[in-house]
Amino acid sequence: MTLLCPLTQPPCYAVIFASLQGDDLAGYDAMAERMATLAAQQPGYLGVDSARTTDGPGITVSYWADEAALLAWKTVAQHALAQKLGKERWYSHYTLRVAKVERQYEGPEGR
Repeated sequence: MTLLCPLTQPPCYAVIFASLQGDDLAGYDAMAERMATLAAQQPGYLGVDSARTTDGPGITVSYWADEAALLAWKTVAQHALAQKLGKERWYSHYTLRVAKVERQYEGPEGR
């Protein structure tokens, strides 16, 4: 689990990927590790927050400097392969949302 990603000041973009794992997870952990490494090498990548329960539900939020950076990540060939395998094998369901982060607060004291 990775939480509390240090971000630069907003605005930035967040790609929110919520998923339920399927039954065939062969190769999943290795691919997830590879995608984390590869994403971190992309121009405009700011970081990631990720959590998964032991019974499968998970959420990963990646942060990007601008929309062009996240669209470029979508076209990386190895990422496209991971998406294909996810759809075919690893996820029984997923939801992906893209949001623009306008503000950020940290705490516990907050704003």
